[in-house]
Formats: sequence, structure tokens, C-alpha cells
Amino acid sequence: MTNKYRMYVDEVGNPDLESSFNPNHRFLSLTGIIIHLNYVKEAFHSEIELLKAKYFSSHPDDPVVLHRKELLSAKPPFQALSDQAVREKFDKECWIA
Repeated sequence: MTNKYRMYVDEVGNPDLESSFNPNHRFLSLTGIIIHLNYVKEAFHSEIELLKAKYFSSHPDDPVVLHRKELLSAKPPFQALSDQAVREKFDKECWIA
């Protein structure tokens, strides 16, 4: 039996150091996680979908894609996070023990 994994990768920032004087946008960050495919199938995917439905009204016909920049700025469809209490609950639920 072979082990199979899925890698999720996201980038944020700007690779061109001369294009931005804002320190929040000056650097490029590449972040990734590697997860066993069985965990993705049995737990991760359904938990993420429940979280998106709970906070952002995500629906299979119109799924919400999580984007860090929009999450932090509470831009649609993440406007629920403009309420600090909601943001704290969401952040806490994102940290899976």
C-alpha cells in the first residue's frame, strides 16, 4: 500500500522588492502544508467546508475560496469577520488541536 499526500500551497506578497514601500507587501511568502490523502478525505475537507458554510454561507454551487488578504480585511464574502467576536470564534475554530 502506497502513502499518498496532497500539498496545499499559497503565496502572499510581492516578489519585486522595488515595487512596494509598504512592509506588509514588500516580501513574498510561500506557505504550504502536506496532508495525507486519507485525512483530507475523512476529516479535513468536510471540516473546512463546514467552517466556510457556518461563517461565510458557502454553498456547493457557489463555494467560498479562502484568501488570506480578503480574510484579514473582512472583504466579501468574509464581511462577517468585521465583527471582532465573530473573528475570534473563527480564528479559534481554525486552530485544530
